[in-house]
Amino acid sequence: MEFSKLSSPSLKDLFVREIENMILSGKLSVGDKLPPERELSERMSVSRTVVNSGLAELARIGFIEIQPRIGAFVADFHRKGTIETLNAILKYKGGILTNSEMKSLLEIRMVMENLAIDLATPLLTEERMDQLKILLNNFTAARGASESAECIFRFHHELCILSENSLLPVVFYSFRELSAGMWERYFSLHGKEDLLENTRELYTHLRNRDREAALETFQLSLKKTIEGVVSIYH
Repeated sequence: MEFSKLSSPSLKDLFVREIENMILSGKLSVGDKLPPERELSERMSVSRTVVNSGLAELARIGFIEIQPRIGAFVADFHRKGTIETLNAILKYKGGILTNSEMKSLLEIRMVMENLAIDLATPLLTEERMDQLKILLNNFTAARGASESAECIFRFHHELCILSENSLLPVVFYSFRELSAGMWERYFSLHGKEDLLENTRELYTHLRNRDREAALETFQLSLKKTIEGVVSIYH
């Protein structure tokens, strides 16, 4: 059996993490100008190369904006951030979403899966329905919140793939860890029977190529969670 080699974070990674934490903790505010690279190098006891590459990484993630010949400024990451920005925020918070963030993620999922169901339904062949049936059976047989969350994610991700929109499954998968975590919380609080029954109903409508009924089933179920009728909020 082979084991992966362990490695310590590089100085660049530590530099990036430190600046991220200063921004997310409020020590650095949007619009603040960072000290020049030479000063950062001296104050943080790292090389100019580490500072330069670290600032480039922070700009790529969306935490800072570099203005040539002027300097580096803290960016409004809520406007210019990416999935990587969100992941950094979650690491800072210990992976815990606020109620507002959970609601926002559910609303994004509503938009994505409405599109997936709308596009996929007229394209569903018997072979494609068989694949969904396998995923539904896996969900049915799943034990525990973590396994159930993984199975239900795969079912809904497959719907995005079957939509034949080339970007939709990629965008949906980028939220995998967040979505799986929320489903796991749902199953821990409420069990899986209600959501399993809802998924079976959704599958039946898809098998019948009834797009309107499939959309209605999905929307009613997710709306209950968004509105807190079946709550996963803290």
